[in-house]
Amino acid sequence: MSDKKQLTYLESVHFHGRIWGIILAVLILLFPVVIMVVFNTKPQFEPLVKGMLATAPMYWAVGIIEIFTYVPMLGAGGTYLSFVTGNISNLKLPCALDAMERAGVKASSEEGEVISTIAIAVSSIVTTLIILIGVICIVPLTPILESPVLEPAFNMILPALFGGLAVVFVSKNLKLSIAPIILMLVLFIFVPALNEGTVGIMVPVGVVFTLIVARIMYKKGML
Repeated sequence: MSDKKQLTYLESVHFHGRIWGIILAVLILLFPVVIMVVFNTKPQFEPLVKGMLATAPMYWAVGIIEIFTYVPMLGAGGTYLSFVTGNISNLKLPCALDAMERAGVKASSEEGEVISTIAIAVSSIVTTLIILIGVICIVPLTPILESPVLEPAFNMILPALFGGLAVVFVSKNLKLSIAPIILMLVLFIFVPALNEGTVGIMVPVGVVFTLIVARIMYKKGML
């Protein structure tokens, strides 16, 4: 495919990605506004500011890091779609990486862009359908889902997902994988505040740390 066509495709991806990103941001910000209008209420200024100061800087930092982290891994189209649909680290990222791995392409290529975007789109549709079925069947299935027999399985879904991906990528980059594995083991063992709920934050942290280590190892001729 010519450079002109490739540029046109990327321009189209960025154009529509920005539009849907802005629409999503507006919808998210409109929700509390609608709640205030419907219930004729408003938040107290002092608690709101305290809450924002306690949480907003962390999400700003993570948001900036995620842009530099996910774009090289998912491509432009996959990143836009992931940011709109959510569940990146525990769903969209594994789906896209596995699809590109099976196709033998990289996210930086046009083929990788397309495959990543398709994989994320399909995973979003499947997730929506599963949620719909779950909402319909939640009442009759509640006794089964809350069964003590199944509880250990639900607790291991995310580790099993990333474990399967780790086998593939660790085997290809064994030297490079040692440092981030040790870092995450140390953090999750000795920092009690870290748990499965912080995976979305720790994935970008691990990626940045791995990039730094990879750069150092490359300079020393170890890679």
